[in-house]
Amino acid sequence: MTRVVLGVSGASGAQLALACARDLARRGALLDLVVSTGGERTLELEGGEGARSELSALAAREHGIADVGAEIASGSSAVAGMIVAPCSMRTLGAIAHGLDDNLLTRAASIQLKERRPLVLLVREAPLSLIHLRNMVQATEAGAIILPPVPAFYLHPVSLADAVAQIAARAVDLLRLGEAQARAWSPQGSASRA
Repeated sequence: MTRVVLGVSGASGAQLALACARDLARRGALLDLVVSTGGERTLELEGGEGARSELSALAAREHGIADVGAEIASGSSAVAGMIVAPCSMRTLGAIAHGLDDNLLTRAASIQLKERRPLVLLVREAPLSLIHLRNMVQATEAGAIILPPVPAFYLHPVSLADAVAQIAARAVDLLRLGEAQARAWSPQGSASRA
């Protein structure tokens, strides 16, 4: 079965982590989960009671943020790629500059050096020049920057719909199989990709 790493950092957008985990589970992927200290706090504040336990239940394996000796800290670990959802500016900066100071940033660095997909759902607004430069540097290193911007042309009826579409796009970028995110249709109606 396909294994994917999901990193959760401390930016606002805990629902993005849950939506990505749910989407990966629906597609049959085994999830290696690593949550930063800030990610733990955001899950609690934004996700409410049960969000953290649901995320853990969706994971095949969970790794502590300080466990830089975990299997996913090595390029020999067979994973298809990694999503960081949400990706804080601190995490983006560490990834962009190769600061492998915890398991989340180390696992991201592994994806880059092994030329595997690394999708970063960066969360901040407005963006400073430092943020933009870190995005450029991460992109030049091979990361995919995917700000969680709603696809308004799909006319989402709820925030949950918009979040699910963003998560589906993130997972699609791992190229695990047929795209599942709803696609733009020039006739004005959305269809499955």
